[in-house]
Amino acid sequence: MTELERLGHTASVLAPDRFLSLPCPGEPSIRLAVPRPGEIPTRLDEHEPDAIHLATEGPLGWATRSYCLRVGIPFTTSYCTRWPEYLHARCRFPREVAYDVMRGYHGAAVRTTVASPGLLAELEERGFERLVPWSRGVDLERFRPRPKTDRWPRPLHLYVGRVAPEKNLEAFLRLELEGTKLVVGDGPALADLRSRYPDAVFAGTKVGEELAELYADADVFVFPSLTDTFGLVVLEALASGVPVAAFPVRGPLDILGDTNAGALDDHLDVAISRALELDPATCRETAARWSWTESARQLVDALAPR
Repeated sequence: MTELERLGHTASVLAPDRFLSLPCPGEPSIRLAVPRPGEIPTRLDEHEPDAIHLATEGPLGWATRSYCLRVGIPFTTSYCTRWPEYLHARCRFPREVAYDVMRGYHGAAVRTTVASPGLLAELEERGFERLVPWSRGVDLERFRPRPKTDRWPRPLHLYVGRVAPEKNLEAFLRLELEGTKLVVGDGPALADLRSRYPDAVFAGTKVGEELAELYADADVFVFPSLTDTFGLVVLEALASGVPVAAFPVRGPLDILGDTNAGALDDHLDVAISRALELDPATCRETAARWSWTESARQLVDALAPR
């Protein structure tokens, strides 16, 4: 919002907390916003937008998409979550059926933004059209290197994110590692994993300065996911001067590449061992390339008529 205003635009957000919400089936900690009949047109008419961007494929996104198509307002979308892969990981839902739904949803947009060139190429291969890049940004003031504490047996291996099956968290938790495994986040798998991996520390959800301090205290950030489209937590770790260990998949590949700010390997323990040897200053320099200003410019370009 701030960066858009600096570029001369006025932005309004129709966030889920402004609507009636219901618990998501299978994951009640996530609330799904459900607009009442006529609520979307009323709220949009209040703002008289020149451009509309749909951030997710949830109920708000589908409702706003329907309204835009009905009244002829052009809109853009974001492909931020690999729902077909998540649904397959959770309940073996057929990937191709889910990709058909996603192609239909995004196919009505004038453009669909994606977080990385690698994801863009992957979606093009699956038949998605009118794709444009929209990189992510990181708060370099909040997430920054800080002195390490003596709170944990070292090295401190940190994971931040949802504690859910699609995050492949067990690939990290089952490793025999010296030091401490710290899991920050909540989700449907938390109780089960906490009971089966008592050697790990499960800290629950952390935000703001408390979260930033945990990032900076880590010796390595472990990102075991195989399905994320990007991984903003990777940028937050790098900004904190913490090297990243991950599998060589989309997201980590796009961010880390040949930067020497992280280690990628099909064997996660090997990646962790290599990452622990990397220079924290290189991590910080890599994160600094991901500017919020550039991210805002790319969004404005995607929304502009062509």
